[in-house]
Amino acid sequence: QVQLVESGGGLVHSGGSLRLSCVASGFSKAYYGIGWFRQAPGKSDEGVSCINMRDGSTYYADSVKGRFTISRDNAKNTVYLQMNSLEPEDTANYYCAGGWGDPPCDPSRPTKGMEYWGKGTLVTVSS
Repeated sequence: QVQLVESGGGLVHSGGSLRLSCVASGFSKAYYGIGWFRQAPGKSDEGVSCINMRDGSTYYADSVKGRFTISRDNAKNTVYLQMNSLEPEDTANYYCAGGWGDPPCDPSRPTKGMEYWGKGTLVTVSS
């Protein structure tokens, strides 16, 4: 059974940092992708970043490039999202999702192949 569990959200001041974690279990094949998505009130969902768990390739949304870094620890089946220089506009519920899309991470269609979703963790950035 595939399960994704996020943690690490919280309240931070503008300019601060947070690190989100996503523990993935039940993925029987190594060729899968884990993505981070966010949903802010009144805004459409956004694919923030994604990492190919086999080769480590990544992509980032333009809104977070240079500020966020996605990484993986295959031994722990965990994906991290390091978020620096946070802005009030980054306030949202952050979700991780995973699946066996081809390719595992597709910046043109971020939700493609993302079959499994966590419950989310709330990030609030105060000004």
